[in-house]
Amino acid sequence: MLNRHQKFGKKGESLAAEHLARNGYRILKRNHRAKTGEIDIIAKEGDTVVFVEVKSRSSDHFGSPKGAVTLKKQKKISITALEYLKTTNQSSSKARFDVVAIRSEKGDFNVEIIKNAFELTC
Repeated sequence: MLNRHQKFGKKGESLAAEHLARNGYRILKRNHRAKTGEIDIIAKEGDTVVFVEVKSRSSDHFGSPKGAVTLKKQKKISITALEYLKTTNQSSSKARFDVVAIRSEKGDFNVEIIKNAFELTC
């Protein structure tokens, strides 16, 4: 059974996937798990593979959703993305890292896509 925070996170990931699809992304995989870490959403925009980290916040008490993707998190995502590209024979594909920042205020959700949010960090 999911707790309140997990439910909020899952809701955020669903909203992010819907928002990405409405904006021309083709969702390839959600919650990709590997020994190296997890990637919330893997998508394609044109010929670019996009690794998406979703951050949802109901307040700024713990900081903004944009600022929540720390250097440590970027490294884990980068290593997992490289593993994904290698195992799916897409090592020569164009790729980038986006963040979807979701803020909830009184039941309303503001969803923002931040393209090229960070560079490959290993």
